[in-house]
Amino acid sequence: MSEKVFGIHAVLEALQARKRSVMRVLVAASRGDGRVRRLLEAAHQAGVPVLRQPVEALDRLADGEAHQGVVAFISAAAYADPEHLLKTSGPSALFVVLDGVEDPRNLGAVVRASAAAGAQGLFLPERGAAGLTAVAVKASAGATERLAVARVRNVVSLLKSLKEKNIWVVGIDRSGEAPWTSFDLTSPVALVFGGEGRGLRRLARETCDVVLSIPMAGGIESLNLSVAAGVVLFEAVRQRRLVAAKGSGGS
Repeated sequence: MSEKVFGIHAVLEALQARKRSVMRVLVAASRGDGRVRRLLEAAHQAGVPVLRQPVEALDRLADGEAHQGVVAFISAAAYADPEHLLKTSGPSALFVVLDGVEDPRNLGAVVRASAAAGAQGLFLPERGAAGLTAVAVKASAGATERLAVARVRNVVSLLKSLKEKNIWVVGIDRSGEAPWTSFDLTSPVALVFGGEGRGLRRLARETCDVVLSIPMAGGIESLNLSVAAGVVLFEAVRQRRLVAAKGSGGS
């Protein structure tokens, strides 16, 4: 079974990561700029056929989404095994858990932020949430090909399993009791974010070890989900780099 991926970055990542099989790439006949030439070279190196098509044909394939003149047919998304992710978590584990994020663009943007921060994986529920659709892949700029994404039947059960593995479960919500910079994120940690608008659901919140917030200036209620994820993820990166620098005698 194949699915469509569109956008230059998303298709290029699929070609370079080789996590999924790319059957063919369709490129708008009118495009011949440097970014497209780089993509064509990657397709050639991967042995993937490239077909030139009228831009109108790509418009139809992308269902109205912005495709940048590139559409690829690739094998269906392969989700990671959640049990394997838990078993292979180490002392520097950094996970992201999404509790009911419904917008595939938000999912893709969080995947990109997570991959950029060096997270080991991202968990999302099987039902009632966005999955790795073509829209999510494009929003991630192809980072879905670099980060392990696993689906679970029950988020609360996952959080309990993480705690059994001695991984701190840290919720992020605007009603959190402490600012995000106040917690030691150098330990193994899973950052839990709720869905758009409603935030963390009650059971997920109650299962977290701690719930942190990102204080806002007057008149602003909250950040976009992917921005909030990036803020907290890179606070974890900052803290861990600081500890590593001290351990190596750096300043």
